[in-house]
Amino acid sequence: MRKVLVCGAAFAATCVSAVAVPVGAHANAPVPTPSASVPSVPPADGSGPSGGPETGVPGTGVPGTGSPSASSPAQPENGQGATDGEPDGTVTAQAVMVTPRLPKVRTYAYGRNAAQRIDAYWREPGPRATPRPAVLLLHGGYWLEGDKAGGWKYFARRLTEEGFVVLSANYRLAPQAQWPAQRNDAMSALAFIKKHARVWNVDPNRVAVMGSSAGGQLATQLGTFGTGTRQVRGVVALSPPNNPFLAFQDGAKPGALLNERKLRRAVTGLVHCVPGLTADPDCWTRLDDASTLTHVSAGDAPMLLMHATGDFVPVTQSTGLASALRAAGVQATVKTIDGDMHASEMLEDEHTYPTILAWLKKLLNPGQ
Repeated sequence: MRKVLVCGAAFAATCVSAVAVPVGAHANAPVPTPSASVPSVPPADGSGPSGGPETGVPGTGVPGTGSPSASSPAQPENGQGATDGEPDGTVTAQAVMVTPRLPKVRTYAYGRNAAQRIDAYWREPGPRATPRPAVLLLHGGYWLEGDKAGGWKYFARRLTEEGFVVLSANYRLAPQAQWPAQRNDAMSALAFIKKHARVWNVDPNRVAVMGSSAGGQLATQLGTFGTGTRQVRGVVALSPPNNPFLAFQDGAKPGALLNERKLRRAVTGLVHCVPGLTADPDCWTRLDDASTLTHVSAGDAPMLLMHATGDFVPVTQSTGLASALRAAGVQATVKTIDGDMHASEMLEDEHTYPTILAWLKKLLNPGQ
């Protein structure tokens, strides 16, 4: 019998347990990383160990972008497979959530930088199972902070119960890493998933990306950069600041909220400059590049863009992008949720998760 767990989103990360089960042997499969900071390189034959929402606000083969390479496949981060260590149980709070079965969980390095790590959640396929669609999650945190685990474990478990494989990635953070390092890392994580798809029984042609806040902006970038559908089949973005310069301007308005002012400062940290009359041309080039609207073209990925009515990242950050996508012949849906929630906080609303799930199922057909 399936247990019912009662808890609020703030407690989602403590309501789950991750069980680590070794991955079957593959000649070129990535293997677990023994530490977060120093990824080890497996033997040349490929042998070796095998293997709820984030509430913070927020390559492509090019050297230095952290792209996976055939000569040094990446590996899961801790030898035990990142077990939560929290027992199943019942706590009392706001929302009713059904506890899904525990998936396999492993952490891998998709590049050599300590930030280039990705958590995989998947279920053992049956003997005749067809490859499953995957969802890449990108966390929020103003491009300055946040983490791939950060409360997404329960959400990942729910999606794996529905037939998806879920992979949640970290990326290099500003201001230490200047734009477009964050997009390069997201691209590298995506390339890593497709390269090693058979490890998790993933169909590399059915991968969507979902991000919250700053991670939402990275998700919409993946859906539009180049020809978006060559990267991902679809994009779900919660409170994405798709136009960083607009966010910079909003943070300077009289009466701007604390979060809006923080986002304004985060934009300067992201592009390593202060936009203005005296800004050098390279500053504006980076700002334009960081605006997803700049990259819209026919062939981009369909998008589901969600904001709360009182979100400090306003829905106007997505309506302009959606209009441009539709003008290019790309499906784009913008939905608003009543309240002042931001990013993954919207998952507390009873309609948010069913909306996302229905959209992903229609797009990726996990029952195929």
